[in-house]
Amino acid sequence: MARYFALIPAAGAGSRMGSELPKQYLEIGGRPLLYYAVSRLAMHPRIEQVFVVLAPGDQRYARFDWSAFAGKLEPLYCGGVTRAASVFNGLLACNDAIDASDWVLVHDAARPCLAGADLDRLITEVGEDATGGLLAVPVADTLKRASREGLVMRTEPREDLWQAQTPQMFRCRLLVEALRVAGPDVITDEAGAIENLGLQPKLVMGDARNLKVTYPQDLALAELILKGMETADERR
Repeated sequence: MARYFALIPAAGAGSRMGSELPKQYLEIGGRPLLYYAVSRLAMHPRIEQVFVVLAPGDQRYARFDWSAFAGKLEPLYCGGVTRAASVFNGLLACNDAIDASDWVLVHDAARPCLAGADLDRLITEVGEDATGGLLAVPVADTLKRASREGLVMRTEPREDLWQAQTPQMFRCRLLVEALRVAGPDVITDEAGAIENLGLQPKLVMGDARNLKVTYPQDLALAELILKGMETADERR
């Protein structure tokens, strides 16, 4: 029976945040964004182990207390220049622990508001799929194609468009092969690498609250969402 593992690429610099601190280490409530990303995955009963791919020489990770995930969390100091390179290096580094047919859930280090229900849905709906899949939400806003000067060139139809989220879940061997074929410089998410092989990942309905912290204003919004999630958990 296939097992479930999680991998979090966390070697990026997060330049769009306009901060010298990599965004995975920006804090909410005294804990880095990476902590919240790890937490939902490590606490899920179906996930056996969480691997965090860090930049070589990363010294910030060890400054935080990860003892709540003892025995289930392992840092890997083999991150690459791009996300795809970090994921590929991480998969190779944990090759002895993960079998070819095991599922790997790749999650963003700066996506702290993953709900347990969404994670359950992903595992349930993708677990029997031949290719794999990802959380995503249908695009709701009107989309504009811009020129280099910041002028509207045209309005793009939004029908059948989805906004990709994470986790993205694929078999280990398939994902390694897809990343090897695609290379590290073009693909921006794992599903794109799988699509490059001519396969069609399954879209699983996610939640707009599962946002990725990219810009400074996103941090305040994530904090509000996390407070709401904590309140909901306390009421259960």
